[in-house]
Amino acid sequence: MLPGKIEEAFNEQINAETYSAYLYWSMSAALEAMPLPGFARWMRAQAQEEMTHAEKFFHYVIERGGRVKMKAIDGPPIEWAHVQAMFEDVLKHEQYVTGLIHKLVELAAKEKDYAASIFLQWFVSEQVEEEAGVDAILGKLKLAGESKGGLYLLDKEMGQRVFTAPTQGDTE
Repeated sequence: MLPGKIEEAFNEQINAETYSAYLYWSMSAALEAMPLPGFARWMRAQAQEEMTHAEKFFHYVIERGGRVKMKAIDGPPIEWAHVQAMFEDVLKHEQYVTGLIHKLVELAAKEKDYAASIFLQWFVSEQVEEEAGVDAILGKLKLAGESKGGLYLLDKEMGQRVFTAPTQGDTE
């Protein structure tokens, strides 16, 4: 049985992961309008990834005998001055999510919920990867600076990203 505090916190994380998807879909729409379709595609893949994170928590709560309680999702921003400002926001957001995951790890330890601790380790590693990936993109954007040609090439590169759904065992 899932302890009540863990169930409540995991439900909050489902909300946070779903908000992340909303944020990245909003960014994708803004990028389409810029028009930077490659970056927009990257953001849509990111949104899909965030929904799989929400799904992992969803299935875990149910598997442990808990109850998933869906909550309202706040609307994300819809405008950014430029793509670099957007990715600076992405990095801040991923750092925020990392903080949420760390708080869940602390709660699981406090509650002595060893199964939750093991489950959360995947997310700890995932957040390291998320932050590093976004930081690398920001570095390239800074390197390109005001170069329209550089931005064009980065847009082409970002458009190569394809979301690959985790295997069945990875989502439960």
